[in-house]
Amino acid sequence: MTLIFDDTATGLPVLLIHGFPLSRKMWQPQVGPLVKAGCRVITPDLPGFGESPPLQGPANMDAYADAVIGLLDRLGIDRAVIGGMSMGGYVLLDLLERYPRRLTAALFLVTRAAADDAAGRVRRGDLAGAVRGGDREVVPDAFEKLLFAPGTPQKRPELLATVRKLMDTAEPEGVVGGLLAMRDRKDYLALLPTFHLPALVIGAAEDLAIPPSHSEALAAGLPDDELHIVAKAGHMGNLEQPEAFNRILLEFLKKRNLI
Repeated sequence: MTLIFDDTATGLPVLLIHGFPLSRKMWQPQVGPLVKAGCRVITPDLPGFGESPPLQGPANMDAYADAVIGLLDRLGIDRAVIGGMSMGGYVLLDLLERYPRRLTAALFLVTRAAADDAAGRVRRGDLAGAVRGGDREVVPDAFEKLLFAPGTPQKRPELLATVRKLMDTAEPEGVVGGLLAMRDRKDYLALLPTFHLPALVIGAAEDLAIPPSHSEALAAGLPDDELHIVAKAGHMGNLEQPEAFNRILLEFLKKRNLI
């Protein structure tokens, strides 16, 4: 599986995995500050999203994680700090379970460890069915309502337009695969105490998709972590409050003597 990716600068490898149904472009506010701090920033498009082709086999978190490891191998990187936002965090959990020696530290960025409940699984299946039936707008229409803190779309319509453009780049096959992979993903709450790498958990105070309680549960389960909740931010906190988000990232990397 060949992923399309950006690879910027040299230094500590930091690989950031985007959320659903987005692309690597969501990390643009983070690349410059991380590079300035001495990081090599790698941002891939997951299979079927952005510019990467869809998977040839079934879509699941193992397949996405394997594609990320394949990219690290291609770049000759043995270990990296890996961060994941939302669905990217589900891929990160899979990496921690199956490839722990390939990570220097883990960044859980507005994501959760729990699997979907029964109602959530049904919703994902229904959305996948609608996309298979030819409705390309059903997923962006459903997700754009959950992306920002209440009031932000009205105050900053350019942010909504930017994210809508990212969502529109996803291939229908990739969207269906992502929905089913998220629907069927493993619950990692019980496994969190086994992940002993340094970990950062960032939540968003006004997240309508993944409320801060999920970030708190993640942090409570991890043995070596720190938790931050970004104020006045929704699901796309890295775009909505980039200065606060970047400050937390850089302070964590410095505190752990990684940069």
